[in-house]
This record gives sequence, structure tokens and C-alpha cells, in this order.
Amino acid sequence: MNKSDFFTLLKKVPKAELHIHIEAVITLASVKKLYKKRFGKTMTKQEASELFSYEDLSGFIAAFLKVQDLFTEVKDFDLVFEDFAKYLEDNNVKYCEAFFAPSAFIKKGFDYKEMVENFSANIKKIKKEKDITIKLLADVSRTFGLENAQANYDLVKKVPCDEIIGIGLGGNEVKGPCNLFGPVFVQAHNDGLHAVAHAGEDVGPESVWDAIKVLNSERIGHGITTIQDPELVKYVAENKIPLEVCPTSNVFTKHYVKSMEEHPVRKLYDAGILVTIGSDDPVFFKTTVNEEYYNLYSKLNFTISEIEDLICNSFKASFLPAKKKEAFVKDVKKAFTEYKAAQPELF
Repeated sequence: MNKSDFFTLLKKVPKAELHIHIEAVITLASVKKLYKKRFGKTMTKQEASELFSYEDLSGFIAAFLKVQDLFTEVKDFDLVFEDFAKYLEDNNVKYCEAFFAPSAFIKKGFDYKEMVENFSANIKKIKKEKDITIKLLADVSRTFGLENAQANYDLVKKVPCDEIIGIGLGGNEVKGPCNLFGPVFVQAHNDGLHAVAHAGEDVGPESVWDAIKVLNSERIGHGITTIQDPELVKYVAENKIPLEVCPTSNVFTKHYVKSMEEHPVRKLYDAGILVTIGSDDPVFFKTTVNEEYYNLYSKLNFTISEIEDLICNSFKASFLPAKKKEAFVKDVKKAFTEYKAAQPELF
């Protein structure tokens, strides 16, 4: 199947996306608007190029923080959600669990309650206009230490929001190992919130073990170094712990993966692990979730049936109620069946 036919198929198939950061769905056009508003001048091509030039995870995080710094008021998030809605619609993502990171905005003096109210209003608008459901995971952030993570969690508890279903742990994995943040995750679990963690992206399999054993993380963000530990591979597969794999992101940061062809997602999937596919940070890595599926199909020998399975996994690994998961999985299988019937020569 050629790329055009593949994308025609993918656009007909409903999907869930479970690993994406809302600030990183903002388009370059919107970044330029924020830049002009912040500095009173037009962003040059060189400045735009430098902003999105990095060679490792630390460089990417620095760029991510620079984009966050362009925001001057809570209303700026309206731009983010306009771009987010278009992204989800373009990729036929019907359900999304997205990360948002409040730390940098709180440090800038933004009011958390006002931010959450803005998010909620925009999410309700997207649901009404596009019939797309978005839920949020508050990234308590490992980058700024345990005290900051605890402060973020306290805000999540203090300001309830129907759209916020749990917490995540993102940021600099080297400087903020999972085992430091156990107290925050224990509270989240006790309070009935979901909890997930980025691990095994920039650190070895010991980070994934800590995310599982110390944080009791329900899913692992990235988790690619799981492949380095056969015992961990077996444990993750047997316990059906989903890995939110983001291939282009892993190649872009170039720590463990230097090219798409050597990405371990093929081996992780073949080992029976519940793999899901995410775009992570579309504007930073110049990708989409549909592009990620095509990378697997064109460069890692995933068959169309396996792509279908991965898309079903995106719903199975979500925090949706069981009946809604089943309904979405049926919709996925129906879309594939109908396309195969209409274009049998492609299969």
C-alpha cells in the first residue's frame, strides 16, 4: 500500500492518543503570534530555526520551556486548543488523554484555577463542535524537584476539574528519577486518580522498574529501554502494562535510538507488550500520530493487521470505561473492514 492510500485509510479509522503534550500541539503560526505579543516584534526565520534545534532530551526540554515562556496570559491557551482541535480532527483522534505542565506557568504568575477553567471551557467546546473527547493528566514534573511536584499535586486536589483524570511525571528523567516522587504518586492513587510516568526514555530499564514498583504507574510513557532487560520485558507483557511509544520523538532525541529502522517498538510488540503509539510533541518533532503509524508500516515492517491492533490498543490502554473501550474497538475494526471491502486490491 502506498503512502497516499495508507493515509486515506488512517483518516477513516477512529483513534485514541494517549501520549501528547498540549503545549506542543501549538502550530508554528501560533508560536509566532505569541512571540510577537510577548516581544512586540516578528520572529525571524533564524529565531524559529534556533528554537526548534536540539540534539537531545535536555535540549528539547529547554525549547519546550522557551515556548511556554511565550505565554503572557491564560487566554493564550485558546490558541493552543484551536490548534489541538484541528490536529485531533485531522488525525481522526476521537479520544485523547493529554498532558499539561503547570509548573512554568505558575512560576510566571498564572492562576491555576483560571488556567483549569480555560482548559475546561475549551475542551467542552471541542466536544460540542467536533465530538472529540479530551481528558487531561497534570504533569507534576520531575524537572523542578519533589517539592514542586507536591505543590502541583496539591493544586490538582484543591481545584477539582472533571477533565483532569490523573497525574503524569514528565521532564528531565536523569535529574529527576522516578524513585524520588513516590509520595506524590501514593497520594494520587489514594485519592482515586490515575497516575502515569515517563520512564525508560533517557535512562535505562531501572527507571521503568521504579515507575512500576515505586510509583505504581498504570502506563509507561516511552519505556523503550524496557527492551534492555529480558525480565522486565516479561513482567511488562505478563502484567499488561501499556507502553506509550513515540517513535519519532525517540529518534529525534537520539539517546538510545539513532534511526527509525532500529527503534525497539517492533521487538516490544513482538514480545507481547501492550504497545500504544503517540506523537508526543507534534510541533517540536514535526510529526502526527498518523505519521507515526506510517513510520511503523513503512520502516519497521508492521502489517496493516498489526496497525489495526495497535490502534485498538490505544483504546484498550486508555482510562475509558470498559463499555466505551469495547465500542471504540468495534468502530476501529468496522472502519478497517469497510475499507478492505471497498479497496480489496490494496490488501
